Amino acid sequence: MSEQLVLPDTRERSVLYEALVPQVSALLAGERDPIAGMANLAAAIHTAFGWHWVGFYRVVGDELVLGPFQGPIACTRIARGKGVCGTAWARNEVVLVPDVEAFPGHIACSPLSRSEVVVPIRSRGTVVAVLDIDSSILDDLQEADVSGLQRLCDLLEAAWA
Repeated sequence: MSEQLVLPDTRERSVLYEALVPQVSALLAGERDPIAGMANLAAAIHTAFGWHWVGFYRVVGDELVLGPFQGPIACTRIARGKGVCGTAWARNEVVLVPDVEAFPGHIACSPLSRSEVVVPIRSRGTVVAVLDIDSSILDDLQEADVSGLQRLCDLLEAAWA
């Protein structure tokens, strides 16, 4: 696979996910280093959708530690159950937040973040990292994004096998 994405000229997210999934699959095929995989996946998602912040937090002991990302500087460590990322980790489920100001305990790494989605990445059923997407647009992230992002994260899980 070329290290360049070929994306259709559209804002239709379902079309972008359909174009992105096979390219990311080829890009990550055989990659056994989780950090390398996360770095390329963060870049691919950020390139395709242009969200304010796209990145990963890795489970290290009893906290999430900042991993590869695209966007402005970010919070470095997040406790289990704290904020959107820590909540997704503790619940072992996707957390979709249409308005971050309405989420109890939201951690504001950037005042520009308005909506957020966090997708857990698992190895053998245990959360090993989370993908965090922040949009500067209120109620920007939808269930279609959850589905598409989950498909992309599933491709990354092989790096932890």
